[in-house]
Order: sequence, then C-alpha cells, then structure tokens
Amino acid sequence: MKVNQLDKNELNRYLQAQVPELGEVTAYEKFSGGQSNPTFLLTTPVGRYVLRRQPPGALLKSAHAVDREYRVMQALASTDVPVPEMIHLCEDTTVIGSLFFIMEYVEGAIYWEAALSKITDNSVRGQMYDAMNKALAALHEIDPASVGLENYGKPGNYFARQVERWTTQYRASQTQDLQPMEALITYLNSNIPVDDGQVALVHGDFRLDNMIFSSKQSTEILAILDWELSTLGHPFADLAYQCMQLRLPANLPQAPGLGGLDRAALGIPSEQEYVKAYCKRRNIGGIENWPFYLAFSFFRLAAIIQGVVKRAHDGNASSDKAAEMDRMVAPLATMAMNVVNEEKPNV
Repeated sequence: MKVNQLDKNELNRYLQAQVPELGEVTAYEKFSGGQSNPTFLLTTPVGRYVLRRQPPGALLKSAHAVDREYRVMQALASTDVPVPEMIHLCEDTTVIGSLFFIMEYVEGAIYWEAALSKITDNSVRGQMYDAMNKALAALHEIDPASVGLENYGKPGNYFARQVERWTTQYRASQTQDLQPMEALITYLNSNIPVDDGQVALVHGDFRLDNMIFSSKQSTEILAILDWELSTLGHPFADLAYQCMQLRLPANLPQAPGLGGLDRAALGIPSEQEYVKAYCKRRNIGGIENWPFYLAFSFFRLAAIIQGVVKRAHDGNASSDKAAEMDRMVAPLATMAMNVVNEEKPNV
C-alpha cells in the first residue's frame, strides 16, 4: 500500500466495529500539505473527518508519534488553546499498516506564506499575528498537570536533551557530509544555556501553516494542528521556532517566510515587537540567550528536513516533493551560524 493510499475495506471493517457512529467511508483524499504524517479527508454519509497516520515502512525512533498528537489534543480540549475534537485512536498497526487517529474536520482557511498576500487589509494581518501570539502564550501558561500531561516529557535541561535528540536523528538520516551542519552542532553543544527551571507544554512546530483560521472572521484561530513534536519543554523553544520560520526567505517554494520583506508595510509586527507582546502576555521581562534559541530552531528544522530527504531516498516520504528539500539543509545551518555571529544576546 502506497503512502497516499488507504485500504478502505479494512478501514471500514475496523470502524464499523469500533466507531460505527461515523458511518462507512465512501471516499477519501490525501491532503497535499505536510511532510511527516500522511493525513486524509474521509467522507461518510454522516459527515467529513480527518484521518492522520504514521507513514508506512521503517521509522526513526520516537518519530511520527501520532498517538502523542492524539493524547495532547484530547487533553487540550477543555483549555483556551483551540484544537480539533479527537474521535478515535487506533494502535493496531494491522488495520491499515500503521497507527492512526481520526479527528473532527475543521473547515476554515490555512495560509502557507507568512506574508499573508491573500489578506488585503494590513490591520487584519496584524490581528492574525496577534492571535497566534495570544494562542502561544496561552499554551505556555497551561499547567501540564491540570490537563493530565505532567508526565508528557522528561525532566531536566530541555535544550541539552533536544540537541542530543536531533543530532541523533540527523545522524540516522544523514545522506551526505555538510560542514555548516557540523559547525552548528559543535556550537550548540558548547553553548547550551543553564537550565532556568521553566517547563511548559510546547507545540514543537508552532507556525502559520499549522493554524486553521476562520474563513468568515480571519483573525480567529479555529484549530492548531500538527502536534507530533509536542512535549514538556522550554517555552522559548516555540517562540524562537516561530520567529526562525519568519526569518526564512520569502521566495521559498514551501512555507515561505518574511526574509527580505518590509514587515511594517505589510502590517506585520517586527520580531522584537512580537517577542515583546509575548513577554507582556506572560508577564516576563525579556529573553536571554536569544541567538542560541534561534540557532537551535534552525538546526532542528534542518534535522527534520533531513529526515524527509532520507524517507524520499527510501521511497516512503509523505510528499512527492521531499527529495527537492535536500538543498535546504546546508543553507539553514548557514543561516543559524549567521544568527550566532550577528545577533544581540538578549531581546
């Protein structure tokens, strides 16, 4: 069975036994976005639903954790963080060949370019970024124990563990020697900040194209998607990751950033303004070691992309454009080292 296909007969047999209220799947279609876990729109006589699964084939350890995605979104249902309703988790890999879950289909708008060119009103653009900022701060203010997620991650220095994890993941999927990545790995291991004790629920891939905005009221976020990398960790990792994404070139073919664009002319806050708004919402004075957090974010994205490239080499990537991403890894590492050499230590 190919990565863009489902065994509809087996799926229907399973659903009839486990969640018959969904009805029989009469059609399905794979969403074009996403590089990691294949995601499908299911149509039944009752309505439309979303099925998200692990990709078939051999997987890196701890990668593609759709069961964790299900757990965290289910836990957040009673909070101010917008998530789809979780319906069913299947941990039996014999049904369609891998773990999968089914959730509510949230109809709305997803924007793939940070400049929001489809939005014609600058004030609306600014409000959309403020809505993301508010959602991120709300997520980090949640007490994990209050939603049953006190054991959702390991204790201790988050960044030390993350640098080790993503170095291991990168080595496991490495297809060539890249000197910028080696320099970045050396820098990160030598500059891990002292653990300040902050622990929050972190999304892990907090960015514009993982948000579903209301089509009618575009400043309202209806759902935050793609919680595969969520864990208990340091809140600044999420903030830096989003800011890193916004630094990416505006001409990227997938999820372009704001690099080279005039943010003020678009009504989009500067990075300093965005960080200041986040800090105000969380009642914190500022952020030290900002270049490290940004550099780590570039590194993790490069490692994630390298995993996509490796799956393309192995023939089980979720996107048919995965092989093209091979050219992004070294430039991301170079951008990270430029940040280290040029940015001020505090914001």
